[in-house]
Amino acid sequence: MNKEIFKLEPQRVWKHFHSLTQIPRPSKSERAVIDFVVKFGKNLGLETMVDEVGNVIIRKPATPGMENRKGVVLQGHLDMVPQKNSDKVHDFEKDPIEAFVDGEWVTANGTTLGADNGIGVAAAMAVLEANDLQHGPIEALFTIDEETGMTGAFGLKPGLLKGDILINMDSEDEGELYVGCAGGLDANIEFTAKIEQTPSGMVAYKLSISGLKGGHSGIDINLGRGNSIKLLFRFLYYAEKEFGLRVASIDGGSLRNAIPREAFAEVLVPASKSNDFERAVKNYESIYKAEFALTEPSLSITFVKTANLSKVLDKETQSRVIRAFFGCPNGVIRLSDSIPGLVETSNNLARVYTDGEKVKGQCLLRSSVDSAKDALAQKMAAIFELANAKIQFTGGYPGWKPNPNSAILKVMQDVYKKKFGKIPEIKAIHAGLECGLLGGVYPSWDMISFGPTIRHPHSPDEKVHIESVQKFWAFLVETLKNIPEK
Repeated sequence: MNKEIFKLEPQRVWKHFHSLTQIPRPSKSERAVIDFVVKFGKNLGLETMVDEVGNVIIRKPATPGMENRKGVVLQGHLDMVPQKNSDKVHDFEKDPIEAFVDGEWVTANGTTLGADNGIGVAAAMAVLEANDLQHGPIEALFTIDEETGMTGAFGLKPGLLKGDILINMDSEDEGELYVGCAGGLDANIEFTAKIEQTPSGMVAYKLSISGLKGGHSGIDINLGRGNSIKLLFRFLYYAEKEFGLRVASIDGGSLRNAIPREAFAEVLVPASKSNDFERAVKNYESIYKAEFALTEPSLSITFVKTANLSKVLDKETQSRVIRAFFGCPNGVIRLSDSIPGLVETSNNLARVYTDGEKVKGQCLLRSSVDSAKDALAQKMAAIFELANAKIQFTGGYPGWKPNPNSAILKVMQDVYKKKFGKIPEIKAIHAGLECGLLGGVYPSWDMISFGPTIRHPHSPDEKVHIESVQKFWAFLVETLKNIPEK
C-alpha cells in the first residue's frame, strides 16, 4: 500500500477508502466488508442494521438546527469487480488491493481498484463519522452484489428507510449530475454438444487473444474497443472453412458486465495445413492490429503447439456454435434520440466457455428504452434458436426515467454554480445504477447520482482522479447543508 494515499485530501475520505482496499470484497463475497461496516456504525453509537439480503443501513440524526430538513439516503454498493491482468498473482477472496498514487490518479497494481464504488462508500462513512458537518437526518444505505445482479437493490424491502431524497454516489464523472440510467437484462446461452474422438493426422494448438483493454460494458461500450470473444470467433469462422479446424475447448471473457479482454481456444488442424494455419494466425494478428491501432495497441493473437487433444466438438455443433457467436450482436446497437452522444441500447458478449458436454455463453443487454431492450432480446433469441441453442433471459431490471422537476437536482445545480462557478452537466448514463430498482421500491424518492472521476472501471486500468475526489467531497458537504425543508 502506498503511504502517499494517507496524505491525500480529503483525508477523512481517503482513510476509509484505504480501509476498504484492505478487505477482499468481490461480488457475492461481501461478508467481511458487511461485518466491517456494521462494526463501524456501532462503534460510532449509531443505529445500525443488516436487512435480510445483507444490505447495511446506518442512521445518523440531524445536527442541531437541521432537524426540519428532508431526510437524505446516501447510497453506495459494497462489492467490487474482480479483474486482473493475466500475469498478476492475486486472490480477490483473500488478498488486499495494492493501491498507489500515480501522478494525478490513484490506481492499483495489476487489478481493479475498487473505486467503483469504494469512493462513494468511503464518502458516506466520512459523513457518518464527522462531527463538524451540517446536515439533516441521514441514512446510509450500503447495498451488496451490485456488480453481478443488483441482489441488494432487488432485495430491499419497503418501509425500512425513512428518507425523502436518495443521493447515489456511484457515477464516474465529476461535474456531472445523473438523472437517469439504462435498464439491463442477462442472456444465458447453452448448446448441448456431442463430444467425439479427435480425427487422426491432426496438429493441436492453443490460440490466445490478449492484451485488450476491456472495461465497463456500459460506460466504455462506445469507445470502440475490441471484444476478445468476437475476435476469436471471427478467426474460428475463417479457419473452420479454410483449414477444417476442429475445436476442443473455448474459454473467453470473465464477467457479464466487463468487456472481455482475453479469449482462448484449444483447436486442431490437419497436419498438412498446419503451416498455412500458423501463417493465418499471424495474418489475422496484423489485420486486428491495423483495425484497432488506436484503441487496442497491445492486442495480440498467438498460438502455441500443444500435446494432442483427444476429444473435440462434433462438426455439426461446432459449426452452429461458431456461426451463432460470430453473428451475435455486440457493442452499441443504437444511440439515444433525446440525449446527444448517449448510448441507448447495447449488448456485451461477455463470456463463452466449454463445460463438459455444453458450450455456454453470457451476455448483458442494456437500454434506456424498455421496448428496445425487449427487441434486442428477441433478436438474440432468434439467432440462437436458429442455431438450436437454449437462451434464457434473467435478472432484468428497469431503467431510471429522468424527472425534470426534481427538487434535489435544482439544489445541487445551484450549490455547484455557487461553489465552482459553473453549472454542472445534466446527464443520463448507459449503465445500471441501482436508482431504477430502488425507486421502484420507494417511488416517492427524489433521486440523483454523482461522483468523482473514475476511468476504466471493471478493468485493471481502473483509476480515480485525486482532485475530483476533493471536489466531490466538497460538493457533497455543501449539498447536505442546503437540503430543503420538509
